[in-house]
Amino acid sequence: MKMTSKAALLAAVTGVVFAAQTTGAFAQRSLFDILFGDQPRYDRRGATLEGPVNGAPVGNGARARAGAIKAPADFDGSDPDPLPTVKRSQYFTYKPEAERLVNVPAFSGPIVTASVSTDMSAPPLAPVTVSVRAEDSVATAMESFYAKGDNYLWITNEGITDRARAAIAALQKAGDVGLNPADYKVDEPVMSGDAAADRQKLMTFELELTKAVLTYIQDDVRGRIDPNRISDYYAFKRKDVNLKGALAIMQRSPDIAAYLASRDPSSPQFQALKAELAQLRGTQTQSADQPPRIEVNLTSLLRPGGSSPELSKIVELIKRNGSDGLKAENAMALESYSGGPDYTPELVDVVKAFQKEKGMSPDGVIGKGTLRALQGGGETPDNKINKVIYAMEQLRWLPNDLGSRRVFINQPAFMAYYYNDNKQQLAMKVVVGGVNHQTNFFQDQIQTVEFNPYWGVPRSIIVNEMMPKLRQDPSYLDRMGYEVSVRGKVVSSSSLDWGRNPDVDVRQPPGNANALGQLKILFPNKFSIYMHDTPQKSFFARDMRALSHGCVRLSDPRAMAAAVLGVDKDKVASDIATGKNMSVPVPTKIPVYVAYFTAWPDADGKIQFFDDVYSRDMYLQRAMDATTKARAAI
Repeated sequence: MKMTSKAALLAAVTGVVFAAQTTGAFAQRSLFDILFGDQPRYDRRGATLEGPVNGAPVGNGARARAGAIKAPADFDGSDPDPLPTVKRSQYFTYKPEAERLVNVPAFSGPIVTASVSTDMSAPPLAPVTVSVRAEDSVATAMESFYAKGDNYLWITNEGITDRARAAIAALQKAGDVGLNPADYKVDEPVMSGDAAADRQKLMTFELELTKAVLTYIQDDVRGRIDPNRISDYYAFKRKDVNLKGALAIMQRSPDIAAYLASRDPSSPQFQALKAELAQLRGTQTQSADQPPRIEVNLTSLLRPGGSSPELSKIVELIKRNGSDGLKAENAMALESYSGGPDYTPELVDVVKAFQKEKGMSPDGVIGKGTLRALQGGGETPDNKINKVIYAMEQLRWLPNDLGSRRVFINQPAFMAYYYNDNKQQLAMKVVVGGVNHQTNFFQDQIQTVEFNPYWGVPRSIIVNEMMPKLRQDPSYLDRMGYEVSVRGKVVSSSSLDWGRNPDVDVRQPPGNANALGQLKILFPNKFSIYMHDTPQKSFFARDMRALSHGCVRLSDPRAMAAAVLGVDKDKVASDIATGKNMSVPVPTKIPVYVAYFTAWPDADGKIQFFDDVYSRDMYLQRAMDATTKARAAI
């Protein structure tokens, strides 16, 4: 094994944030200690420089005695084998779905619709060829519908039908359900009196309106964006939309607007977002009728027992933005407040209740985080509108029915919820992946709860973060009590040549210092993400909890395990108390949504807004812009 200052520097700055859980015994040291613990440093000749050696200080900045830790006999000062890396997920430049030419036969006969006919004895008309481009799924449906030729939905010999005008009017309201009306814009043709030219215009209008309606239906059902083209942080199978069936229904439907409305998502979450969008846009246009925005200017933290002339504004914001339940439970304190500056115990209790409701640490201290929540997330109406639109788009990627029994994790809220019979029965804080280790957005099914788990160290952590340390001191994992295996055979970590990048498996046995705590809840997925306990409880006291390596840490893992297993917490406690590693299958697989919504309805149906911790809204907006631009260019 070879070591250079370059490798030592890389090792010194590479690490992973896990619990610094120590009991005084060296064998109990956590992974944090492994990766950030005291390390010797080497010069280019392999001699140890000042600093601790194997945990023992060398001295007050003095150079360590040369040879205290000897370099390998064959050390020649060259770099070791290049450090490998494991590729992380990334964001892409969004490429909208390409459009292709719709291949339909030339229109030659008289224009006949389902409700209007013309004189079939009229002399034949010159064939009309129309060139329209559409996304493949839309083009395929159109080709099937028009294959028999001279089959019309929207036109007659005299012009466009009332059904066509009703369809255009419905498409113009696409913004009401979070879509962009510009993506489905079709103008009525202006007739010139030239029979041949007008016929060409009508035929072109026929195909363009069919394309627009089918594109709208597809977007309304499954979303206009393919999330997998935004990033491999997403994993969704796009919904299949039966566009051929839609055309058959439209041909018979007497009310095209009603049919299009029937394709809107019907879930209560979508309906709540739709109502919020209408309300926000009403606020924009009727701002004079709305109460003015309240700006609170605190120069420092307002702590219990303190005083501030801004307190009256804070109380007013609680009255505006607190839930009905919160205001009812604290009605006496709110009604008796006289507007003074003193932050009394009664008001502290109200603020604590508000903080708890928002998933914050209920300490009663009013700072930037609490003010942001009080002001509705600190969002402008425009920002809120955008977040609601993003949420409506993302909700289309999920099943219309999320399931009456489910687990829903909302990463920007740093919260997990358990629902039974469509009623929220659990809500708890979570820690999700940090910005450099983002938690993915996907759906799966909970299958197993594992008690007293081993922690299988992910390959990315072994390669990206542990190996630089192990190249300095291969014995770390042995002393810490981790198990190292090569092709299933347990070996000593100090026996391996880490300079040659060994392909190993590393796992941490069950115990108090285990990074997964006492249990984990598994829903097998390609990202190796799951919910689990953690020894590092202090993270749950923070408002911003994007701190893990991607898995979801639960503040009350026993309650969640009991819920998905259908048992009580005492049963969970007794299984943990055995100290044995055991896996218990859930009686019925439960859908779990590891989701990312910066706007989402709470248990009362009120939309809450959250910070875009991973900047995913930005990438989604870019994808929407690219899609609209591509569609307009055709």
